[in-house]
Amino acid sequence: MTALAPDRRPALLAIGGIIALAVGALLVLVLGLVPPTDQISVTSRTISEYGLSDNKWVFDLAVVLVAVGSAVSLAVLRLQQRLPVVSAIFGGLWTIGLLVIVAFPKTDWAAAAGSGAGGTLHRAASVVAFVCLPLAVLLAARTTFPHSPRRRFAVRLLAALSLGWFGIILGAVGVAAITDERWWQLIPLGLVERGMALTELVALAALVAPARQLTPARV
Repeated sequence: MTALAPDRRPALLAIGGIIALAVGALLVLVLGLVPPTDQISVTSRTISEYGLSDNKWVFDLAVVLVAVGSAVSLAVLRLQQRLPVVSAIFGGLWTIGLLVIVAFPKTDWAAAAGSGAGGTLHRAASVVAFVCLPLAVLLAARTTFPHSPRRRFAVRLLAALSLGWFGIILGAVGVAAITDERWWQLIPLGLVERGMALTELVALAALVAPARQLTPARV
């Protein structure tokens, strides 16, 4: 007599979400290698700079893929009751923030005298997204991995590292307030943002990756 096979649909959906995250990240990497966006400095320019180029559609597609992959993966955990409500809320804010980033491109300072409402929304959505995702992962670790301390530690570490990247930006803002310098020139902002984005995506993938299923025993 063979035990009933477990429902593989949640695992497949989670894997599909992770693939969407990976493809989105890969597209951003490609933007740094192909013209004309290969001229954008990955050290000093933010990722959103790609959204002002002729390759805007690739940037938009990448961000939407990350948003959809995040939503699907987190929804699977929530339906399995492995994601606390507060983490689901933070995850939702991350996803919404990504979509706002696509809908409202960053201010093109080379062509504008100041930031309009769209640019302000873009900056606010970026902050909300980059802060909310690591908080969602950090708060979900215990519920998601109640019997797997190693995975729990790994995702917590990745979430903490993500917040650490953001802390570098906050530190630069604080120093700029004292020295009256431009905070984005005090650090390699593009490198810091890319490091933060990559760490957050790895943290999310580590959180939602399905656990290995053991083959049911035959009796």
